[in-house]
Amino acid sequence: MVGITSVGAYLPVYRLHRDEIARIWAGRSIGGTRAVAGYDEDTVTMAVAAALDCLSRRKAGVNGFSLATTTAPYKEKQSAAIVASAADLSAECHTADFANSLRASTIAVRSAIDAVKSGSAANVLVTASDCRMGAARGALEQVLGDGAAALMIGSEGVIAEVEGSYSVFNDFTDFWRADDDAFVRSAEGRFIDDAGYLPTMQEAISGLMDKYNLTLKDFSKIVYYAADARQHAALARRLKLDKAQVQEPLYDKIGNTGTAAVFLMLLAALEGASAGDRLLFAGYGDGCDAFILRVTGEIGKFQEKPVISAELAGKVSIGYGQYLNWRNLVPAEASTLPERLALSLPGRWRERRAISALYGARCRKCGTPQFSQIGQTPRVCVNCQAKDEFEDYKFSDKKGILFSYAIDQLQPTQNPPGVNGVIDFDGGGRMICELTDCDPEKVEVGMKVEMTFRKMFSSHGIHNYFWKAKPVSD
Repeated sequence: MVGITSVGAYLPVYRLHRDEIARIWAGRSIGGTRAVAGYDEDTVTMAVAAALDCLSRRKAGVNGFSLATTTAPYKEKQSAAIVASAADLSAECHTADFANSLRASTIAVRSAIDAVKSGSAANVLVTASDCRMGAARGALEQVLGDGAAALMIGSEGVIAEVEGSYSVFNDFTDFWRADDDAFVRSAEGRFIDDAGYLPTMQEAISGLMDKYNLTLKDFSKIVYYAADARQHAALARRLKLDKAQVQEPLYDKIGNTGTAAVFLMLLAALEGASAGDRLLFAGYGDGCDAFILRVTGEIGKFQEKPVISAELAGKVSIGYGQYLNWRNLVPAEASTLPERLALSLPGRWRERRAISALYGARCRKCGTPQFSQIGQTPRVCVNCQAKDEFEDYKFSDKKGILFSYAIDQLQPTQNPPGVNGVIDFDGGGRMICELTDCDPEKVEVGMKVEMTFRKMFSSHGIHNYFWKAKPVSD
């Protein structure tokens, strides 16, 4: 039996109300909110959070990892390798980027299924993450949202078995971005629906039904991608689906999250599924991949820790000006502080485990963990003074409390003021780092925090990622 063995999700805490966008441009609002990645978040950081969430729900050796996205931070460098390093996967894990199509997520899933069935991999972790932008005053500015999700494909502890699949491709241009485009472009709406999306989806879903001798009434939930809520409803009408069968696309709450959208819908469907339910799962983009999933008795274990409902709960409203600033869409006054030093590639390579997965050391004699300044390997234990008796110790998965903090009004950041804190980790160890996703007025000594992988700054085309602390979600 091959199928989904674990899931994970990540949605930024920030929400931009569409009424706010409409007010700025004296236009019409489609209602609801869209999820917005923070100033220090991007496709990679959100993928790390989703992957870690997935791994926390099922401890399994991962020997295949894929990242599906249309907004990779590099044109020439594998983003999957960055995420796999932060998730502390084995160096023998096969990594791959699936890109340049909104269907990249389901293409990656099909590849993972084939790998597990063939025996070339036991567990393949597939993440999908996107941070797309629509041009100002355009319809897509309100529609698009940011987010990430992850699926583990394996053969043990399956919560949703893959009973079959069917795929078609279609060289149809509806949404696109050229190499030098910052914003998504689109064709005319009726042309997209009538000539591209609706016939392509119908062809794939009908082909799946014919191949496995099923009808749409055999499915408890039907999960499928669409560009927006209007298009999503149009396909439901075309297929004559019962309202109860159609999985809510979540677009009114978070927007269209690109490659991650159909994953997030599937996770929402699994939260309410029962053993024996059959789900239809379909991704779209230059064609369609459609899957038949059968929910197993393992679903109960998964439902003990909600995924989507928990992510939807945390919301911090931001203004349109803040959004523009975070996305570098308006010129802003440069900092008067000295420029940051250029990144040292040899230095980052030498300290890659400390930087990527936040490894420190633990004394073999007394068991005291300690986190030294990056680039300085400890030699003497701070507790028992044993010399050169250390083993690797990971801090990224440890929670802690805020021992002390300082608010920096001059820190060169897109989200002033900056907050720096001293973190005391559960189990021992202390670290000085930045805080994120927090209101400076609500920061207090003793606050519970957890670590999160974020983008610090960019220098000479290189993105510098490291770990920050954020308040623990309730």
